[in-house]
Amino acid sequence: MGKLFGTDGIRGVANRDLTAELAFNTGRSGAYVLTKNIEGARRPRILIGKDTRQSGDMLEAALTAGLCSVGAKVIPLGIVPTPAVAYLTRLYKADAGVVISASHNPCEYNGIKWFNSEGYKLKDEIENEIESYILGEKEIPNLPTHGRVGYVSANHNAVEDYVNFAVSTIDCRLDGMTIAIDCANGASYQTAFKALNKLGANVEAIHNTPDGVNINHRCGSTHMESLKAYVTSIGADVGIAFDGDADRMLAVDENGRLIDGDQIMAVCASYMKKQGQLDKNTLVATVMSNLGLFIAGEELGINITRTKVGDRYVLEEMLDKGYKIGGEQSGHIIFLDYNTTGDGLVSALQFLSVLKKTGMKASEAASIVNVLPQVLCNAVVKPQNKNSYMDVPEIAEACRKLEAEFDGKGRVLIRPSGTEPLVRVMIEGADQQDITKKAKALADMIERILG
Repeated sequence: MGKLFGTDGIRGVANRDLTAELAFNTGRSGAYVLTKNIEGARRPRILIGKDTRQSGDMLEAALTAGLCSVGAKVIPLGIVPTPAVAYLTRLYKADAGVVISASHNPCEYNGIKWFNSEGYKLKDEIENEIESYILGEKEIPNLPTHGRVGYVSANHNAVEDYVNFAVSTIDCRLDGMTIAIDCANGASYQTAFKALNKLGANVEAIHNTPDGVNINHRCGSTHMESLKAYVTSIGADVGIAFDGDADRMLAVDENGRLIDGDQIMAVCASYMKKQGQLDKNTLVATVMSNLGLFIAGEELGINITRTKVGDRYVLEEMLDKGYKIGGEQSGHIIFLDYNTTGDGLVSALQFLSVLKKTGMKASEAASIVNVLPQVLCNAVVKPQNKNSYMDVPEIAEACRKLEAEFDGKGRVLIRPSGTEPLVRVMIEGADQQDITKKAKALADMIERILG
């Protein structure tokens, strides 16, 4: 991994780790690397989208200056979901797209991630090349002057264009359904309501009044409690929760119970199989997916392949093998027939269309997967220590003992976070109390030694 780019772009506390200077250099370097091979005198065109964080304005201004400094035409899209930028980069035939967002992280964080002209996140070697210019290891030659300096050209149709696209991905209406949505006070606060309303649903929204600092605060797909309560209080048929940049979603059934990404993928893949639309009869999941998903796959006759944690690895497997659906338990789901990245709104619409077409209640559909108890505990560590936990004999021995104890009776997975200074300890097993106790004990040990 590079010095700046993590598993999902450059991320950190805005104005401390992710400064205006870094944003400027990222814009200048990224635009140069991604557009230096454009033939002739055509001016490169680059889109910028952002979520609702207050720091987004500062970073957008700096990023825009960097893009213009290498002659780009910059097209700001305003507040739109991350997957909207991926889609609109293709629709508008832009040379690249940039998103200013820290996804599900708290408001003080922000990030910068890129899409290439085909709407895909950048490969490691491209990120490494951009990084070499940001860090001054390489120098950009011949910056433009006079009329070749870049400029800004606003776009006011981004939200509607994306909503129309999302609506077009299903072939039924949602009339008669009462759907509660939690927008995480983030990028979906306009798009989700507009799309569902356009499809005829009765939409009831919470956490859809962003103020710049309330994004992801006790709401959205990482804090499901308020949506669970809201669904039952209003008698909704189903609830949908997005994260801050709306590239992932989770659901709540009519009884207020969580429906996670594994269950949503199983519901959609099973329906696709019955319709003859599940290419190679395969669903792509990650090693973090619940054992219940793999058991369900065997019962349904669906092959489920596992990748490392991270949507980039899921996508790589899908593109390499020609699969059409894949994703993570967290609700980051990719439907390659429609978009090139995880898309919370598209995923929600695919799931809702299955409910509508089959007439099943959300609880009935989700029961396709018997979710085994799973506990995830985070150990907060120093950033430089998060990849070296197995180098400490005491920690390595504790991990080995735990894995041996649960072998055949469950599962243990310890891994560093790709975006935060954390080591994640996940245990799956039959006894919720037992696995909680043991996961917490190991996480506490890792934090004590490496924190």
